[in-house]
Amino acid sequence: MALSARLASLFVLHLSSKFPPFKCLNHYSSLPLQLNHHYEENNLYYRFDPEFYYTSLLEKSTHKRHLGQIHTHLLLHGLQHNGYIVTKFVHVSSNFGAISCAREMFDDFPDPYVFLWNAIIRGYSRNNMFSDAIKMYIKMQEAGVSPDCFTLPHVLKACGGLPAVEIGRTVHGHIYRHGFKSDVFVQNGLVAFYAKCGQIERARIVFDGLDDRTLVSWTSIISGCSQNGHPLEALRIFSQMREMGVEPDWITLVSVLKAYTDIEGLEQGKSVHGFVIKLGLAFELDLLIALTSMYAKCGQVAFAKSLFDQMEVPNVILYNAMISGFAKNSCSDEAMKLFWEMISKKVRPDSVTVCSAILACAQLGSLEQARWMDEFINSSPYRNDIFVNTALIDMYAKCGSVDLARKVFNRTLNKDVVVWSAMIVGYGLHGRGQEAIDLFCAMNQAGVHPNDVTFIGLLTACNHSGLVEQGRDYFHSMSNYGIEPRHQHYACMVDLLGRAGYLEQAYEFITQMPIEPSVTVWGALLSACKIYRHVSLGEYAAEQLFSLDPLNTGHYVQLSNLYASSRMWGGVAKVRVLMKERGLTKDFGYSMIEINGRLQAFRMGDKSHPRSKEIFKKLECLERRLKEAGFVPDTESVLHDLNYEDKEDSLCNHSERLAIAYGLISTPQGTTLRITKNLRACVNCHSATKLISKIVDREIVVRDVNRFHHFKDGLCSCGDYW
Repeated sequence: MALSARLASLFVLHLSSKFPPFKCLNHYSSLPLQLNHHYEENNLYYRFDPEFYYTSLLEKSTHKRHLGQIHTHLLLHGLQHNGYIVTKFVHVSSNFGAISCAREMFDDFPDPYVFLWNAIIRGYSRNNMFSDAIKMYIKMQEAGVSPDCFTLPHVLKACGGLPAVEIGRTVHGHIYRHGFKSDVFVQNGLVAFYAKCGQIERARIVFDGLDDRTLVSWTSIISGCSQNGHPLEALRIFSQMREMGVEPDWITLVSVLKAYTDIEGLEQGKSVHGFVIKLGLAFELDLLIALTSMYAKCGQVAFAKSLFDQMEVPNVILYNAMISGFAKNSCSDEAMKLFWEMISKKVRPDSVTVCSAILACAQLGSLEQARWMDEFINSSPYRNDIFVNTALIDMYAKCGSVDLARKVFNRTLNKDVVVWSAMIVGYGLHGRGQEAIDLFCAMNQAGVHPNDVTFIGLLTACNHSGLVEQGRDYFHSMSNYGIEPRHQHYACMVDLLGRAGYLEQAYEFITQMPIEPSVTVWGALLSACKIYRHVSLGEYAAEQLFSLDPLNTGHYVQLSNLYASSRMWGGVAKVRVLMKERGLTKDFGYSMIEINGRLQAFRMGDKSHPRSKEIFKKLECLERRLKEAGFVPDTESVLHDLNYEDKEDSLCNHSERLAIAYGLISTPQGTTLRITKNLRACVNCHSATKLISKIVDREIVVRDVNRFHHFKDGLCSCGDYW
């Protein structure tokens, strides 16, 4: 303990059994007496002042054990009822987190006055023990002690931290009753309380009524708007604040950056970043986290990573910002590498971290990594976290195992609508329509009210299973649950009707929509027109798409494919010219296969792989066995003006066929092959893969851009309906 020479001498002598008696200056009033701290050199006990002595010791304490020593000597010398010393003891104990010591001292005090009540309430609030803070305030009221302007902000902080809206509103009434409606510190506490409880309108009313708005006032309302999904309002108030000449601090700027992050205002966010550098706050941790999150969410993941790398020891919040940014920008490999790095550095992940890592796993589509993630979570504190389990269900479904997704669903306790919906969506993704319907019925029996996502899953399941009438019934039943159909629901219905061949009904359905058809709606119609080669209706759908979303390459490719499947090569040429004029290029198709936990990617005719000769040799063998089994290639699947032999060769070299061949030469007999394709599977490859699964006696799981296909024994789970 760093004490002055005089205080050190006093401390040693005071512990001695020879310590002489002194006059104790006891008082219990709310205001401490005036102290005289003068000493004579030759007489250390001349007018000795215990309040100065013990409060100095408390201020210089550096460890919790010092509190115990001081407490013992206070009891020894009868000072446990000295209000000034006890109040100081409670404050210091709270600052150390030794709230139990503070409470013990408080409880021993016979008649606590307002300063002492303030100290214990502040202690609980500061240590995030909000319920205890509120209980002490209630006891204070019962004891007949009136709060002062220092009591109420701590109580309001506790009410906002829980949150406890009704209790906070009662405290709001106490503020008026005790005459603190003009106290700016109390009013700031009110603004922060209502903001934290999501009561933005009430927070704004209090804020607007302030005559003297401090930086804390502005920051509280800006933070409240930003944290409660009102980013534009937060930025508008920030603009007003700047116009009033109020200089923001780093806390204000964190909320402003979050608002720009939510609206993906990259350029404005860059301006705030420049302001941060100008103020010399570039290395403030919370600002660094906010900047990393903003750049990552706005797609600038490389720059976000450069900010991340500036921290020698990143904390969990900074890891969350970066991992989430990678995952949301489909940089799945980078997200997982950072997650593993975090674990290796003994930084403990929280539920936000693991949910972001699970999202990255789902994007990768690696079932092996998905299993590893599930095992990791099973040994973590988040095994029963409902948000984490929901993410796991989604992950397994997207990694090709709806059965493992169901196992997670079955073990999840207290299932809410999000958990049920995730499982129904998973069934829909795999075309298991009846199971999705059965689960929906079980959900109703469990008394869980469906939401709009539930019906997206149901309609998708019906769509991928050809259950037209059931899908139509579920769509019309949405109103029974008070759910207004959104664009996704209308798109599902158009897709459902279109895939079943009811193109005219699908178009009529669109014309009767109560809202303007979106890109997804017209895209579903164009896709159906391609399947059934309805050129005129497809051209009309494409015109709408080019108007709504002129830079989306997929729409042009879909129209080109429609023309090609109808042998309208002039139309194909016209679309290519249009794409060239608009600076658009077609995305290359590729397929990935997971072998021993690693993903290998192939493109059409790809010969870059080290085992390329073996792959093409296996491919030739498969083609020979397919022909022997009577397989006839569907040359209409080649969307180019080629002769028959060229078309047949082209079909053999499609990326998923290369991936299958590589899988067969790289895995033991009986191993399931899992392939991910970035485009819709063509008819020829779909037919060939069915027969290959029978010839080689393997299950082959293919995830294309729309759904999963499970090939086994010459059949596909989609029933040739996709």
